[in-house]
Amino acid sequence: VFAINTGYPLPDDTNAVIMIENVVEKEGKIEINKAVYPWQNVRKVGEDIVATELILPPNHRITPYDIGALLEGGIFEVEVKEKPKVIIIPTGNEVVPIEIAQDRGIEKGQVIESNSWMLSSLLNTTNAICEKWPVVPDEFRQLKTTIQKAVESDAHLVIILAGSSAGSKDYTVLALEKLGEVLVHGVTIMPGKPTILAKVNNKPVIGNPGYPVSSVISFEQFVLPILSQMQGFVYEERPKLKVFLSCPVPSKLGIEEFLRVKLGQVGKNIVATPMPRVAGSITTLTKAHGIIRIPAQREGIEEDEQVEAELLVPQAEIFNTIVIIGSHDLTIDLLTSELKKIDPFLNISSSNVGSLSGLMAIKKGRAHLAGTHLFDPETGIYNLTYIDKYLPEIPVKVVNLVIRHQGLIVPKGNPKKIKSIEDLTRSDVLFVNRQRGAGTRILLDYKLKQLNINSSQIKGYDCEEISHMAVAVDVLSGRADVGLGIYAAAKALNLDFIPIAVEEYDLVVPETLWETKKIQTILQLINSHKFKQAVEKMGGYETSKTGMVKR
Repeated sequence: VFAINTGYPLPDDTNAVIMIENVVEKEGKIEINKAVYPWQNVRKVGEDIVATELILPPNHRITPYDIGALLEGGIFEVEVKEKPKVIIIPTGNEVVPIEIAQDRGIEKGQVIESNSWMLSSLLNTTNAICEKWPVVPDEFRQLKTTIQKAVESDAHLVIILAGSSAGSKDYTVLALEKLGEVLVHGVTIMPGKPTILAKVNNKPVIGNPGYPVSSVISFEQFVLPILSQMQGFVYEERPKLKVFLSCPVPSKLGIEEFLRVKLGQVGKNIVATPMPRVAGSITTLTKAHGIIRIPAQREGIEEDEQVEAELLVPQAEIFNTIVIIGSHDLTIDLLTSELKKIDPFLNISSSNVGSLSGLMAIKKGRAHLAGTHLFDPETGIYNLTYIDKYLPEIPVKVVNLVIRHQGLIVPKGNPKKIKSIEDLTRSDVLFVNRQRGAGTRILLDYKLKQLNINSSQIKGYDCEEISHMAVAVDVLSGRADVGLGIYAAAKALNLDFIPIAVEEYDLVVPETLWETKKIQTILQLINSHKFKQAVEKMGGYETSKTGMVKR
């Protein structure tokens, strides 16, 4: 009998190991409490790796476990594939590098160069090496020279940012035609249609669209497959979930659309709410939970149709999401922020589709909450009449979120001296409206009826935005002279405000969800002194009824 430690070789003429806990030593003698059979508790030579045995095949991505296996097998060096090197070349006269923007700010018509930073971060997840080059202005010769220098370097792939469309200063395709072969100019995806695929000096060159969402979609669809081929492995696909859209979504026939959506579980179903379909809005990706691909051979998706969504966030986040659909209000953003502070695992997914659409979402089981401020001119009551009309068979609770001030939003100083609704009929005044079904639109129509004004007399009545902030931005940018919206939106952008009405903005909750943790957490937050203080600080709000259950 010999004493031995784990990992030591067996002494000669021995063939089993007895665990120390099964051995008792008494007065210099050893007592064995448990028998063993030959070679028990012994790791035999060659049990793991034997000489000439294949440890890893070619084109295998080495994992942390593989490193252990290689070292155990006495392999201290292996030949690996070179990491792909990617050069990113931003272009555009209007594009300002981040260091200059930080130092001097930007002027009207300029944009901060952000796409190269975004794509380089994506490249960092692919095992590639990224090199960002300085911004190249919209000048043909300089762009051509820069591309030539890039393809003559040790880079394996070159990405040119912007200039891939068909504008008068979009020189990318012309430069690539001079230097090499343009394989494709324009692809049947949306966003990302202006993508260029070219070959120069036998190296792939990608013309990446300038709009940020187009840039990302193009990168994922064309750059990632090339890098995958270079490295010999397939990137892990995003997990997918079966979802139902909260509304029908039309789409262009012949183009595959990548629809960004917010997701949340309502009842037994995962509900997908479409986000604005603008390629220039990066927040439609930062706030999205998933992407639904609408095939090129289809003209859209029906409301009750089940489809697959590719997840951009962990699945657990979707199950912990509170879905709010309905009218837009800035306090919903505040609610979202404050909720994260008290419960980091809960999220809010809000979609601005108007008060009536919010009530219909409750009716169809597509939302936990609906934001609404629908004024009934016959009774002078907010929301309750419409709830009785549209949700007669669905028991709901109605909770006041805020009382808010609606009015005309005009530029600072009110250069056109707009004073009332009647001024909207002036020929020199351009108005911006809210979408059909929005409570603000209903309020405007009520005021017009009171004053016997036909909507056709208002220039811009048919120009619609889906939020108060979008209306305020239109006024700030000069796209409109005036819009109807809340005071908080005017204050946020330092615009002037002419009061028109005080209204009640309520949250509608199905009774079946009232006692759930999600809803009770929201109610607790709404009733807190801290939340009410933050609301009042925004301006244009009253909280005297905040948290009051009206029904």
